[in-house]
Amino acid sequence: MPELPEVETIVRNLRAPCVGQRIERATVKWKRHVAMPGAAQFIRRIAGQTVLGITRRGKYLVFQLSEDVLLIHLKMSGDLTVVSAATPPDKHAHTVFHFGNGHELRFSDTRKFGRVYLARRADDVTGSLGPEPLDDSFTAQSLAYILQSRRRALKPLLLDQTVIAGVGNIYADESLHRARLHPLRLSHTLAAAEARALWRSLRYTLNQAIRNQGSSIDRVYRQGQHQYHFRAYDRAGQPCPACGAAIRRIVVGGRGTHYCPHCQRL
Repeated sequence: MPELPEVETIVRNLRAPCVGQRIERATVKWKRHVAMPGAAQFIRRIAGQTVLGITRRGKYLVFQLSEDVLLIHLKMSGDLTVVSAATPPDKHAHTVFHFGNGHELRFSDTRKFGRVYLARRADDVTGSLGPEPLDDSFTAQSLAYILQSRRRALKPLLLDQTVIAGVGNIYADESLHRARLHPLRLSHTLAAAEARALWRSLRYTLNQAIRNQGSSIDRVYRQGQHQYHFRAYDRAGQPCPACGAAIRRIVVGGRGTHYCPHCQRL
């Protein structure tokens, strides 16, 4: 699933071809792709609206339209591309936005887990999300408070989108490794210095991944280069870049988790 760096990269790439374009109409080939409102109302309301801007909230792409807000969550297999309307159809493009300039924004989604929302306000969809880890308002003190107010293992806590928005399996493992914290360490046991180390690690890891256009680990998201800089994720049995010990893989909360047994002691 694309995480914060991948979604941020997609947002930046879509701004030039999408902002300022008028959506003449939308085609919905699979009605369940539209989570809000119903597909028929979605098609009716979005027609004629103009894309004024594109931002990100957590793992959602947020399109500010002239009247509404369009939100897209890519989930496991979603992909967004802008192509000429003359481009051969994609059988997996279940939702298509037809622009007035003869181009289309196609939401291709092989597994059909992705969702599209049309709301009056973005908060109608994203209101339950936690803080953005790269915002200036997200300080080391903010994270320390989050950690101290919960008694949870670090890895599942970082994956909880209501706690911190945008972090997924890859960047949780990478951030914990850089901060030298075990994924099963209970959050409330971290000292202030450890909380600050995790805060620095989260921000550094996410910013580096954005600079590398995210990570490409499957056929859906293809443009990233950050997979060549992994420290722990998907490196089971390989040497830790910090100490040389073999990276281990365990399952935490149903998710494959990678860590160094020497650097990240429990």
